[in-house]
Amino acid sequence: MENIETRIVFAEEGIRAAASTLASGGVVGLPTETVYGLGGDALSPVACAKIFEVKERPLSDPLIVHIPEIGWLDRLAVVSDAARRLAEKFWPGPLTLVLPRREIVPDLVTAGQETVAIRRSGHPLFREVLKAFGKPVAAPSANRFGRISPTCAGHVAAELGGRIPLILDGGSCVHGIESTIALVDAAGIHILRHGPVTGEDLAGFGPVHGAVAGISAPGGLLSHYAPRTPLRIGAAIPEANFGLLAWASDGKGFPVVEFLSRKQDLREAASNLYGAMRRLDESGLDGIIAEPLPETGLGAAIMERLRKASVR
Repeated sequence: MENIETRIVFAEEGIRAAASTLASGGVVGLPTETVYGLGGDALSPVACAKIFEVKERPLSDPLIVHIPEIGWLDRLAVVSDAARRLAEKFWPGPLTLVLPRREIVPDLVTAGQETVAIRRSGHPLFREVLKAFGKPVAAPSANRFGRISPTCAGHVAAELGGRIPLILDGGSCVHGIESTIALVDAAGIHILRHGPVTGEDLAGFGPVHGAVAGISAPGGLLSHYAPRTPLRIGAAIPEANFGLLAWASDGKGFPVVEFLSRKQDLREAASNLYGAMRRLDESGLDGIIAEPLPETGLGAAIMERLRKASVR
């Protein structure tokens, strides 16, 4: 790829520059409350093709479309009453809804499927960029495909520096893991990817199920979110030159330890997950052992990512 200068920009100047870059068909790194996204005009196949190219993302992996305001929802998708209730409850926020698409959505965005993944972010800078741009933005995580997702502007620069012109610095992401992805049908709510909106949160809106056959969700491939260093899930038993991603143990005997949360707080663990994985990955280790977490609430989302990170 062509090596270009990547600038990190802030606040009002950054919002204007990001909106201008999107309007010219370019792609930019943007903060959301989940992870940083690589944004491009969702209604432009050329701009979306740049997202795939920059990330080295397979065309079979669909993109999430972020809308600037709720009026865009019905322009992009066919919305059931049940799905609308979820949008009213959890938007703006870290929930992505998979809905029947309308023709306005490019095939490239949906990976040729008849559904589209839509979210309305709650991050103030991201929302200001979309307001200034005035159209939906496709924004998968701002990293090279399959790698650890970025939770600060520095992570984006490390992943995509020289490939994109602009990164809007919005500080560290609040949630630190990607949005929950859900599909609603007559049987209830199907969680296609676990995230900050938990199964327990969704249970008040209908029966909660797992994935749906024939629907590919963004980030749904078997191997994803992975460090270069081999990672496996298991008990905290020290091995030579292995680091520990710790949950319940004290880490004794390991040369490098990253604690997800010393208080065993799942929200803190989710927020720390990718930064901790990245630091372990940069420590020159032969391997990483990740302690398992309880699969309740956000623990299900964290374990989902650890399982994908452990697939080689």
